Amino acid sequence: MSLKKFKPTTPGQRHKIISDYSEVTAAKPEKSLVVGKSKSGGRNHDGKMTMRYIGGGHKQKYRIIDFKRSKHGVPATVKTIEYDPNRTARIALLYYADGEKAYIIAPEGLKVGDTVVAGKDAAPNVGNALFLSDIPLGTVIHNIELKPGKGGAIARGAGTYAQLNARDGRYAIIKLPSGETRMILTTCLATIGAVSNSEHNLAISGKAGRKRWLGRRPRVRGVVMNPVDHPMGGGEGRNAGGHPRSRKGIPAKGYKTRASKKYSDKFIIERRKK
Repeated sequence: MSLKKFKPTTPGQRHKIISDYSEVTAAKPEKSLVVGKSKSGGRNHDGKMTMRYIGGGHKQKYRIIDFKRSKHGVPATVKTIEYDPNRTARIALLYYADGEKAYIIAPEGLKVGDTVVAGKDAAPNVGNALFLSDIPLGTVIHNIELKPGKGGAIARGAGTYAQLNARDGRYAIIKLPSGETRMILTTCLATIGAVSNSEHNLAISGKAGRKRWLGRRPRVRGVVMNPVDHPMGGGEGRNAGGHPRSRKGIPAKGYKTRASKKYSDKFIIERRKK
């Protein structure tokens, strides 16, 4: 993947830097793996707005992604690499040897025509899914399960990856994308490689309209609101009111919101870097 910079022929093009989508090989998704997707506009079942700054946007379809990789021992061929509007990473369409089709998150380096397989006897190659007990130490992995059989939950965003550092009895010690080092059961599955579209964080939309196409409305800062609307609202002129906090009054900038006696504390070896 590479980025494309535009000549400043219009104000919207001046700062625009987006993906060139050179790795994407199909324009339309596989029909059998697509379901309809409705939009809430940030409103709950009563019609009350509960999430601000959501609404509009292009109509999207949801692609059903196989996070579980439960077809063990059955090889699959990569048919296409596709764009997915629901996530930052690219997705890969697999054709299994038994005729089944599935989408997976495409790792960096996976190409059309490659063969991937999941299970105990799989080789530690890019795109293959193995148990943490069978992956060589030091390997870069993504789409990691937290509970056996539940499906990958960790390192699924564009360019993210974790690293398998060690094994200690029933647990594997993994360094997560956040910098946290954590123990996960060795019976959990993970996929080899880093997630595709690693330059996603360098893209610049260039204009407000591109954000609107994604369904994101203009975000208003708390300090410019009135006191009735936000804890940081009010003040004369440009004098801000209050300390940095959310509209519900929860302080930002270093205030710890994690439960003091959370069940997973015993699995965390080293907390993420501040």
